[in-house]
Amino acid sequence: MLSVSRGAIGSFRKVHTSIVRKHVLAGSCCQILVGRRWFSRKETAQKTIASQGGPSCPPPPPPPSQSYTGYLLGAIALTAGGLGLAYYNGLFDSTPPPVDDTKEKPSQHKGPYPLSSKDLPKHVPYLLIGGGTACIAAFRSIRGHDPKAKVLMITNELEMPYMRPPLSKELWFSPSESEPLKFRQWNGGERSIFFEPNDYYIDPTKLSDAPNGGIAVARGYEVQRLDVTNRKAILTDGTEIEYDKCLLAPGARPKNLPVFESAPLAVREKVTLFRSVRDFQRLTEKLGDGHKVAIIGGGFLGSELACALSKSEQTRKKNIEVFQLFNESGNMAKVLPEYLSHWTTERLREEGIKMWPKTQVKAADMQGKQVKLTLLDDSVLLVDHVIVAVGSEPNTNLAKTSGLEVDGSIGGFVVDAELRARSNVYVAGDAACFYDTKFGRRRLEHHDHAIVTGRLAGENMVGLNKPYTQQSMFWSDLGPKISYEAVGLVDSSLPTRAVFAIRSVEELTRAVAAATTGNDSAKLQAANANGDIKSVTPTEGGSESNTAENNAQEVPEKEEDGFNKGVVFYLRENKVVGVLMWNVFNKLGIARKIVDQCTEWDDLNEVAKLFHLHGPPADEDDKD
Repeated sequence: MLSVSRGAIGSFRKVHTSIVRKHVLAGSCCQILVGRRWFSRKETAQKTIASQGGPSCPPPPPPPSQSYTGYLLGAIALTAGGLGLAYYNGLFDSTPPPVDDTKEKPSQHKGPYPLSSKDLPKHVPYLLIGGGTACIAAFRSIRGHDPKAKVLMITNELEMPYMRPPLSKELWFSPSESEPLKFRQWNGGERSIFFEPNDYYIDPTKLSDAPNGGIAVARGYEVQRLDVTNRKAILTDGTEIEYDKCLLAPGARPKNLPVFESAPLAVREKVTLFRSVRDFQRLTEKLGDGHKVAIIGGGFLGSELACALSKSEQTRKKNIEVFQLFNESGNMAKVLPEYLSHWTTERLREEGIKMWPKTQVKAADMQGKQVKLTLLDDSVLLVDHVIVAVGSEPNTNLAKTSGLEVDGSIGGFVVDAELRARSNVYVAGDAACFYDTKFGRRRLEHHDHAIVTGRLAGENMVGLNKPYTQQSMFWSDLGPKISYEAVGLVDSSLPTRAVFAIRSVEELTRAVAAATTGNDSAKLQAANANGDIKSVTPTEGGSESNTAENNAQEVPEKEEDGFNKGVVFYLRENKVVGVLMWNVFNKLGIARKIVDQCTEWDDLNEVAKLFHLHGPPADEDDKD
């Protein structure tokens, strides 16, 4: 056992007391500021003891624990100051709104939602079958009369409700590659093709308990049949959903051609039936540099896509070559009078589209990596991709399983003037074969028609019982020189009378002078005034005049020049049943009034003056 003398112990106590006193005087701040300061003093103390002959000893006890009193006081002061500032700015004047956890959160993955149909409501007051424009219009109409309505929409698509017209028009001229589903509107503003953002919709799993109602969208599900008697919708997996009122708006599906349906798989993989946003995305992915694309069809979709693929910046960068093939002699031949259809075809040729009218594809095979299209005259066209745009047919699968009537001639669910197919079941949009109280039974496939019929169905679902009366409109844009809007029965099989603007001698003189002076600005103004500089021979018995009113002359249908701005009247039993406004805008209200009257006019030249073909001041334009 180690023996220690009392003298040594006394020396140790003095040294230890000195060390402890120094640490206490220095405080714990020394340890914070200089982390190793304490350990240096310990080593110094040990060396001092050793030099005095005393034994080494255990290190002195650790310093007192750090005090946080100052920090706590500072935090309290800052909190008090922040609360005072918030009170001064009035942040406590009202209670903040609670977080709405019924809203559906955006998902990064596309798939059925909710994941299980068992999570869908067992009963809903309003059930909408379909995910397009008609259903959105119906919901807005329902909410306008029943502010707390609970509405469930069921769609087999995986996307939230969106509008289809931009898919063949504006979306190809998207202002941003980072947001490919945004487009620029006619007024310069940008918007998405989706009707509403995600947080506009309620989560389907929380619809039943939502105190203020709303609309929920079940995506990736399909209704197999309706039990109309017991008011139930049965999904393909057997799930049943009871409803009080139901709207069918399943839309239409694109038609294909037998020549492509029976073609080899390699050919079918290079064929697009264009209808949905997914079709748009796939097509943009498939179009490569220098590709040749054949568009089969000369109607709305085919002609709009031909213009978009030939003129949009994203396809021009890839040097896409566009061919358009169709049976008719000109574009939009089922809508436009023959002379105007031919004129339109020539304008589209000027846009770089290779037109092949009066032809059909009789065979499709692969030649290397390209599709070999053999035409009726045995000529061959080699392309990298084919777009079939030959119309669509209404989706009426539910008719057979649900005991609903389908029209045998024009297709679609047969409904009355109130769009009712059976008790508590309504139909709107492309699939509705409705009774027009003015023109009889009809079926239309246009965006505005979906809005009009969807809105009417929604009103009748809340009990208003209103008949179809408002004539829907349609529009199309085909390159920089052709834009038109139409109302009523617009069918090229009907007799037509057209009135087009003819510029006066004075206007032509000014335009020619501007074109020969080298003034680019004047040239542009002259060209944009009423189209290209062309004169149109007036009808027999008419005469040209320097007054704007007398320069709207009826144009014979054999005329093939100068159709830059005018109005086409469609007649049935000599009564105006449809109006097409050619490069004339903001006159829908006037056109609808003329169609609503459905009367015989003595002089359509006088009627045409209502459209101000030579352009009135902006404040005189009719607002629809």
